Amino acid sequence: MTTLPLIPLLPLLGAIIPAFFQNRNANALSAGAIAATSLLLLLGQAPVVFQGAMPIASWSWIPAIGLNFAFRVSGFGFMFAFLILFIGLLIVLYARYYLSASDPMGRFYCYLLFFMGSMLGIVLSENLLLLMMFWELTSISSFLLIGFWSYRTDAREGARMALVITGGGGLAMLAGFLVLGNIVGSFELSDILASKELIQSHPHYLMMLILVLLGAFTKSAQFPFQFWLPHAMAAPTPVSAYLHSATMVKAGVFLLALLFPVLAGTPEWFFIVTPVGLITLMFAAHMALFKDDLKGLLAYSTVSHLGLITLLFGLGSPLAAFTAVFHILNHASFKAGLFMLAGIIDHETGTRDMKKLAGLWKYMPLTGTLTMIGCASMAGVPLFNGFLSKEMFLAETLMPNFFGSLSWIVPLGATLAAVFAVAYSIRMVHDVFFNGVAHDLPKKPHEPPHGMRLPAEILMVVCIAVGIFPAALAGPMVNVAAGSILGADLPDYHIAIWHGLNMALLLSVVALVGGALLYWQKAKAFDAHAWFITRCDGKNNFEVIIANIIRAARAVTATLENGSLQRYLALFVGAAIVLGFSPFLGDSAPFLGDVPMTSVDLATLVMAAILAICAVATVVFHRQRIVALIMLSAVGLIVSLAFVRFSAPDLALTQLSVEVVSIILLLKALHYLPRTTPVESSSTRRWRDIVLSLVAGGGITALMMAFLTRPYDTIAGFFLENSVPGGGGTNVVNVILVDFRGFDTMGEITVLAMAALGIYALLHGMRISGPEQDDAGREWSKDRFPMILATLTRPILPLALLFSVYIFLRGHNEPGGGFIAGLITACVLILQYIASGSDWTRARLKFDNHVIMAWGLMIAAFTGLASWIFGHPFLTSTFTYLTWPIVGKFEVASAIAFDLGVYLTVIGCIMVVLVKLGAIGRANPAGMEGGR
Repeated sequence: MTTLPLIPLLPLLGAIIPAFFQNRNANALSAGAIAATSLLLLLGQAPVVFQGAMPIASWSWIPAIGLNFAFRVSGFGFMFAFLILFIGLLIVLYARYYLSASDPMGRFYCYLLFFMGSMLGIVLSENLLLLMMFWELTSISSFLLIGFWSYRTDAREGARMALVITGGGGLAMLAGFLVLGNIVGSFELSDILASKELIQSHPHYLMMLILVLLGAFTKSAQFPFQFWLPHAMAAPTPVSAYLHSATMVKAGVFLLALLFPVLAGTPEWFFIVTPVGLITLMFAAHMALFKDDLKGLLAYSTVSHLGLITLLFGLGSPLAAFTAVFHILNHASFKAGLFMLAGIIDHETGTRDMKKLAGLWKYMPLTGTLTMIGCASMAGVPLFNGFLSKEMFLAETLMPNFFGSLSWIVPLGATLAAVFAVAYSIRMVHDVFFNGVAHDLPKKPHEPPHGMRLPAEILMVVCIAVGIFPAALAGPMVNVAAGSILGADLPDYHIAIWHGLNMALLLSVVALVGGALLYWQKAKAFDAHAWFITRCDGKNNFEVIIANIIRAARAVTATLENGSLQRYLALFVGAAIVLGFSPFLGDSAPFLGDVPMTSVDLATLVMAAILAICAVATVVFHRQRIVALIMLSAVGLIVSLAFVRFSAPDLALTQLSVEVVSIILLLKALHYLPRTTPVESSSTRRWRDIVLSLVAGGGITALMMAFLTRPYDTIAGFFLENSVPGGGGTNVVNVILVDFRGFDTMGEITVLAMAALGIYALLHGMRISGPEQDDAGREWSKDRFPMILATLTRPILPLALLFSVYIFLRGHNEPGGGFIAGLITACVLILQYIASGSDWTRARLKFDNHVIMAWGLMIAAFTGLASWIFGHPFLTSTFTYLTWPIVGKFEVASAIAFDLGVYLTVIGCIMVVLVKLGAIGRANPAGMEGGR
């Protein structure tokens, strides 16, 4: 069971491997080997799964929010994972021949494996929050795959549209998951699937249902979100084949099936899911018939079949759910093969346009035969696998009576959709391989290499074999998959070719005959469609909505943003004042509480007065920048002393270090700004700013007095009591940072690194020359690096580094730690650049600050992951005591590794920003690349 996480993690973590190879065969072999290994690990679970058990592997991750690193292999999850990996292997082989020599094949396989691992994570997750993380990874990876040919406008637009729609639905689904987890009290699927009555009787059931369904409908392109999927056809055909058969667009219907046991069976479920599925089924089947692009036809066909599956789950009966599972399996086989065949036709003729294609049977008979098999299965012709699930589907549409006298709408709509399916299947075969002779094709048609056709051949053999021997080949898989969803409600149904003369068979015959007649009269149908499509183009509607949103955003921005920082601050402070005072409106409670005020000594009063004077002086002398900077640094110094006064030495050390870094940063930035600040404020603005500052300052004072004169509970006692026994350190602040709230610190250094990279990117390539004269017109000294300054600072470097190491090592028990030590180290390193210049310093400090930053993040992350090896939550630390000769007894804590990561990240981030800022004024800053 410990191998369960490897099934999705191998493709995810191994996604980068194909990029290391330059040879196309090596790219494909490495990707195929990773997918095959995951498939073997999955098949290793088959004996247990087919016996009706469900292996689960779980590790605690962030228990405070209910997020566990937990995986399971249910019967349905096994079937989906098998489709993802088996068809994924075929896609790897197919892409080897499909992609051209100019395509970056290594990058393609990286994206493909990333996508594969994300999908496996969805179908094998035991925790809903973990499933949500993988869900969003599929949106990101599909965006990369759809936009793989980024030089094409349609690829970029299709990728962006897919990301917007599926990402927006994912946010709604996340909200639904949070509500669902709150209802049950757990995010574990095992707990959720055992709480049907609790969920359906809860007052938030409808809201939760709508939010979850939004995520499923957007992912599976259900009406009214169906328009994004056909426009994703700008992706390479291997991507289209994979997306449409077993992966991304099936994720939505997977979610419907996964939560079917607890969400289905209510009128709300039926009246939302059933109409959406029926409308999607009919609308997309109609659209598919009139698409001239082969992939466009197949894309709308996929949307229609997804609507069919959604409709089946909406009907809510056990046999309908059983049929939906069976059709998922059938659809994956014939649709993946048909997309591959469409790609072969495009690859060997140079076009997918059916208005140009004709008579290819003469040149490509093998491809034509395979296409006939796939289209026959898609149309539901007997002796092909698509017929079996289509007949079961038509039978199920005749059963429900939820719509009363209007219940005939469901079987009628299903039959009409089946008619269109037959018509567009006939069109794909006839218009491409017969229907006259092709003229002026971009390439002379010919059969593809056998390796390119082999994946489609395998899938078409599956279509025929399952169609003839369904019970033997598909029965066990469908039974175990449907059984994991329905449990004891699994219907006693035998999959077979012949179920006698019944209404479902009659409807199948009607669909076959009607589809042939519709194709025969397609000219009239095309005229009707031309009128219809002008009014129902989802892409145009989407673009209109986006354009209106952008227009409204620009109008709001133009109203608020006029380039004045004063105005922005005034709006920000004004909004904060309103929000801050709103809770007190109508509050009859007294302003001050019963807790007496703390007495103030003379020293505190004097320092507070100096603090206020320096703060006011910063504002008054803000046009005299050096004076304002000195006043600002004085404010920081007084704040540091205040921390010392109130027994916060760690904060004092941090504040002092930050002050030094900030002053250096401000000095560097001010050097490139204009020497004088323009006078912007009118008298009205000055009075507005004075009033705002007084009200804001008075409000903060009043708020603090109201809080501090009332009794309040604090969690400080917990940390004080558990700092030594729980974290092994007497410095409570440091223990909180690297142990109790280590995950917060991990997030903070990650954000810090992202900010540093963002600043670096903004400064990269910027060329600004600083002023050559001071305010009095005197030229700057040509001696940029005075000897006295350089001579004094160089001996300081080893001493300061030694001091920073001391501060770092003592941090767990005394004031200090990785953050403070990192600031000190960065200060002394940047001092060398200031005193001796970049060339001298870079020649001696031969390291890349980006690498230091990356090492810091990796060390911090791997420290957290190491706790999983011992079965503890992420970032759990431990400590012990050792006794060495001479040294004596001392403590060793694993948190020091995490603190080392913080230390390196802080150094790297500060140096990346400050060194890059110092390089923008150099005549030839090429040597400054890499943040050195």
